[in-house]
Amino acid sequence: MKISRKTKHYVEDTLCYIALFLVLIFTIFPIVWMFLTSIKDEADILTIPPRIFFNPTLENYNFVFERSKFFRGLINSLIVVFSVIAITLPIAMLAAYSFARFNVGGGQIQFYILTVRMFPPIAAIVPFFIIFRNIGLLDNILALIILNTIFNLPFTVWLLYGFFKEIPQDLEEAAMTEGSTRFEAFREIVLPLIAPALTVAAIFTALFTWNEFLFAFLTTRTEAITVTRVMAGFYTERGILWGPLSACATLCIVPMFIFVLLIQKYIVRGLTFGAVK
Repeated sequence: MKISRKTKHYVEDTLCYIALFLVLIFTIFPIVWMFLTSIKDEADILTIPPRIFFNPTLENYNFVFERSKFFRGLINSLIVVFSVIAITLPIAMLAAYSFARFNVGGGQIQFYILTVRMFPPIAAIVPFFIIFRNIGLLDNILALIILNTIFNLPFTVWLLYGFFKEIPQDLEEAAMTEGSTRFEAFREIVLPLIAPALTVAAIFTALFTWNEFLFAFLTTRTEAITVTRVMAGFYTERGILWGPLSACATLCIVPMFIFVLLIQKYIVRGLTFGAVK
């Protein structure tokens, strides 16, 4: 029996929607479960099998606001994120441009930069810990800014390098033929074209920095704690406080969710940059 083309397309579309629905469920389920846990009391959280219907409560959120250092961690995390973006993007942009246009180092320096990202942070934290202890930067936001900048810079350089290679060099040469300097050509022509890529780089840098836990856990105590460090405080001697932990984790998602939501239109532009000639 021959299947018509219309029926075949209908079946293919149906299978695609089913696959997308399953991926969506798989992706969103942990977040929904975490939120539901954050509005349960301790008895409902520990009940097996889990209760689908329960009386919601905000006690876990009150616990986070009143009995933890969430607001201090939130402010510190925002300071670290925006500082790392402000430092990383200009340096990475200039480095990537020099690699793309002048082949600085003949490809060797690019590889050495990438090895920093390959290097496991846990292997480098002890020397950094000793250095920061000796210069008095333990439990200091500056230490987190330095560490996150070091480990985010290689990825950002390589990300922007690919975008710069997609921009025709003839555009800059034409501008310089008209009397513009190299810097003027970069500022007036290349920089506007690379803006979506810079947005993507900023998003990845923000996400990596916001979610970073190892550096914050080992180099901070009370003053420079971040939101991820605050969540570690819910692992207590009496056990894991699942309700407050889930409430804090839910709150930690909100800033990055808003950030990505505001600039989501640039994400697709940046990720598809150069895909169509």
